[in-house]
Amino acid sequence: MTLAPVALFVYNRVGHTRHTLCALMANTLASQTEVYVFSDGGRDKSSWRAVEQVREVVRSIQKTAAFKSLTLIERPENYYLERNITEGIAQVLESHDRIIVLEDDIVTSPYYLQYMNEAFELYQDVPRVMHVAGFTNLSLDDVPFYFTPHMSGWGWGTWRDRWQKHFRHYATREEALEGLTAENQNAIQYDGAFPCLKSLDRKPIPWDICWEIAIYRANGLCLTPGRTMIRNIGLSSGTHFRSWCLLQRFEFDREPQQHSLPLTRIEHPEKDERIEQCFAEAIRDWGIRYTPLGKAVRYLYKKVCAS
Repeated sequence: MTLAPVALFVYNRVGHTRHTLCALMANTLASQTEVYVFSDGGRDKSSWRAVEQVREVVRSIQKTAAFKSLTLIERPENYYLERNITEGIAQVLESHDRIIVLEDDIVTSPYYLQYMNEAFELYQDVPRVMHVAGFTNLSLDDVPFYFTPHMSGWGWGTWRDRWQKHFRHYATREEALEGLTAENQNAIQYDGAFPCLKSLDRKPIPWDICWEIAIYRANGLCLTPGRTMIRNIGLSSGTHFRSWCLLQRFEFDREPQQHSLPLTRIEHPEKDERIEQCFAEAIRDWGIRYTPLGKAVRYLYKKVCAS
């Protein structure tokens, strides 16, 4: 079996990066895996100090035999998340036909690499399967894995042919939505339960909504575990996603499963409408569930805005 390399994208979160790398080192296939760490540059003196601390963490792990190889790519300036990720993926796919993508806040199950590589092997010649997810919003007891048009950008992977054929980093909302009807847009957003197209107003447009749209345009599917194989530990400090634990929690925030996930090949994969309905409910309000204090603050905020 050809093992996929890991592309890890880091910036200035030292503790998160160390935690992510330690979890990856504990994976069953870690010693056979090539890892590329793309370290973004700082924006100012303060962030540069943190960037250098992150790079020291990576260099210290380079001295071990934890991975087959560990390559550190040091950006000389601040590329920002979108450019760092899209250019890093393109660089790795120049010499590999598949890739696993992690960011600096993704803590993996010890069996995560095993799951990802088995999925790549089983579905490499099923082009409709465009994306392998490590995360799910759901917690399914009766389904080890499923297929959905929705991609998750937390601990994911793809094949070179899918990415190079379909991915486009859109510059404007109009470009991203060209040719998509109101019905198409409604389907992507699960009838409003998942208002992801709002992110098309950001500058630059996040890479993940571009990939979500690409998968939808191609009638593609994403292989997704029934229970999450990763945990995002950076929800309170991410580039695109922040939360306040006193006011809210994420319903799907749970430990990754600690056992291997059985995969089988399905010749003609399709989405499951029952699971799609479950996802729409789970992602309602981005999966945020407010604490009593959060409900009170939210109520007062709405009252003020309405006055």
